[in-house]
Parts: sequence; C-alpha cells; structure tokens
Amino acid sequence: MLNAVAAGAMGSFAQPFRARRKIAANEKLCHACIGVGGMGGNDIRNFHSHPGTEIVAICDVDRNHLEAAAQLVPNARKYTDWRTMLEKEGDRIDSVNIAIPDHMHAMVTLSALEHGKSVYCQKPLCHDVAECRDVANAARRTGLVSQLGTQFAAGIGDRMAVEWLREGAIGQVTKVYLCSNRPAAIETYRLRGPRPAKGETPPDSLAWNLWLGTAPTREFASRIYHPMLWRAWQDFGTGWSGDIGCHIFDAVWKGLNMGAQAPLTIKAEVQDSWKKDAARFADNWPQSDHITWTFAGNAASGGKPFTMEWFDGLIFPHEDGQKIARDVGLDHFPDEGMMVFGTEGALVLPHQAGPRLWPVEKFKKYPKPKLGGRNHYHHFLDACSGKEMCESHFVQTGPMAETILLGTVAIRVPDKELAWDAPSLAFKAGSEEANRFLRRTYRTGW
Repeated sequence: MLNAVAAGAMGSFAQPFRARRKIAANEKLCHACIGVGGMGGNDIRNFHSHPGTEIVAICDVDRNHLEAAAQLVPNARKYTDWRTMLEKEGDRIDSVNIAIPDHMHAMVTLSALEHGKSVYCQKPLCHDVAECRDVANAARRTGLVSQLGTQFAAGIGDRMAVEWLREGAIGQVTKVYLCSNRPAAIETYRLRGPRPAKGETPPDSLAWNLWLGTAPTREFASRIYHPMLWRAWQDFGTGWSGDIGCHIFDAVWKGLNMGAQAPLTIKAEVQDSWKKDAARFADNWPQSDHITWTFAGNAASGGKPFTMEWFDGLIFPHEDGQKIARDVGLDHFPDEGMMVFGTEGALVLPHQAGPRLWPVEKFKKYPKPKLGGRNHYHHFLDACSGKEMCESHFVQTGPMAETILLGTVAIRVPDKELAWDAPSLAFKAGSEEANRFLRRTYRTGW
C-alpha cells in the first residue's frame, strides 16, 4: 500500500528527465536561486562569489526578500513562482539552489531534476522519509550533480574527523553520541504553541498560498511561521534534529562509510510536558528529545552491531561522554557536536571546530591528514562545470537524511522501539502506527 501511495505522489516525476546542458570551457555556469531570504541570503552570496558562475534568475514568494537579493544581482530575472521560473528559463539555467521551508524541498528538487538542472538543496533534504528515497533515486537515475546544504562538511575539521575514522584511529566503533543542546535556541526557535485561534491577512508582499505549497491550508499568522519559526511546526519543519542533525551526522556517516546502510530499530524519548499536551503533540515539535538508532555491524564496527544516539534540547549526553569531553580539554560535552567511541579510544568533534582524540596522551603524536581549504558552495558549482563530484551529493547523503527523519517519526510515536524494513520503506509488524508519518498527503492541487 505504501509503495503504491509513493508512486502516485511522485508519479509525474517518473518520466524521462531532460538532458543536462554541456558547458563550454570558457562559458559561465548559469545559476538560479529559489528562496533568497534567511539561509537563502547566505547561499546567494556564496554562489555569487564564484568567478565562473552567473546568477541569472532569482525566485522567492516574499517580494521583500526578492528585492533585497536583486540589489546583489540586479541583472537577474525575478520570479515569485518556482514553477514559472523553471518553465520560462528552460535551457537558460544550468543549476539551482533551494533554500525554502522543508515541506517544499522534495517537490521543488524533483521538478528541477526533471528539468535537467543540477540541484543544491538546504538540509534536511526533505520533510518526509519517503521523499528522501525519491530524491536520492532521482539523483542516481539522472546522473545530475547535487549537493546537500551541509556546508561545514567542507571544513578541515569535519574532513579531518572523516579521515581519522576511515583510518580506524580509534579501533572498531562501538557507539556514537550526537547532540545539539544550544541553550539559547531552546526558547528562540522551539515554540511551545499552540497555533493562533484566528489568523491574519497576509502582507501584500507575501504569496501565502505559494508559501504553503504542499502543506495543509493554514491561516497566516505573523511572527509564527514566516520567515523563520516554521521549523517548530510539524506541517512545515522537521524539528531540531531535522534542522541541525545533518550537520552533526555528516562526518560520522562518511567516516564510518555508512553508505546506504539503514538502521534496524529507532526509538525516541521526549519531554513529558510535550507528550502530555495534546495540542502541542499534534502540532509542534518537542523542545527536547533523545533518539537511539541501532545498526547491524559493518567494517567500521568489526561486524558488530552499534548504536547512534541523538541528544537534543535539555536532554544531555551520558556521563561517559561528559568525562571524555573534560579529558580532552572541554568544559563539558560540546553544546553541538559528536563523539565516536571505539575499542582503542574516542573521537570528539565539536561542531565548527577540529576533532580531538582520546586518550590524549596515547594520541598525542597521531598524524594529522594534510587537507586544503574548500568552499562547499564552489565545490558544487565546480562539479556542475564538469570537475570532481562534490562531497554531499544526494546519492550519498539521501540515506543519511532518511535515517535522521526516521528519528522524527519516532518522536511522534515516543517510547516505542520501531523496527525498520528499509527495502519496503515501511516499519515492520508491531510498528504500523508509525507508517502514517513516512509520507504526507499533499494539499489538493499539489
């Protein structure tokens, strides 16, 4: 049943894809930006800085964002509807980037791939587990260049951690802790709800129906959804683990050569106040959660099963991780970061910093890999022009995003161990309740 629903939802993308345009050696790559406010504002500046790229089109449902971006790229053609842009631009664009709310990622990404465009999409890739599978399969089928917006993956710190894990510096992996416990973000970005009883008239500058897209019809409310707080709502975002998880998972996933390895089970614990509040439970994401994935053995674990645990909000990593963090010179487990435990030691990677090996004395002279600088955005654009494939393409990161979003499903069915059957894209007997969260029913007309 689920596969039939999936095929129906994305059936329009099962047709042959348009061929990618070949770019001459002395020709500039023609790029379009879909979503130019918020994170999209950062993205457009990075793409604009590439000397071999010209931004020829920009698109945003918010006219204020569009006009602000036009100050940077005044010659770019402006659009409000991404569908119109893809149709009208045709072969005039080679690549696009997508920086819009999570619930629209899959729809826009698949449409862009169908039009033969290479795609850079902000994390967490998609809103739903099944959408991640669709996108990864489409990227594989088309052979187009793609990149997930895990910009820190290009940093020397993350790449060093990947090299050390691949070398087996800490022996066979036994477990992994990942966390995002940024105290300031708990109240700022994690709304308690509830949804306003009465909506407001959207500002003239915002095409609200286009912003809603595939999501259920909701009345506009200022300071609640657009431009930032949509992440806290199940309709539009994927919670804190979906938002930040791809950054924290990335080096681990690559370093342990996870590839398309799927978890065997997933279980989530959440804060009682969220779980016991029916309105919040149905509408918002919790402010704190703890997710555990179990995996079958692989080469990095010496063939033995291992676990990954995510700690979020006010649920902190276990004391063994706190002790190692202090031993390597940190005051406490990083507010954001990861720790990989092995039979010969541990690797600690604070987010946006360099990795540290434990025990300190044992690894004091452990050689560091020689790595040059890299711009994550430029790496994608270079790949679009025929150079080496970039580090976070969808075929590689799709399964990682799928695993992270399985955690968001577990959040919505808390305290239950869910058994996952990856080939059938469904939970096994006893976990059927969770299957309804694997893919949404899109709003009529989408």
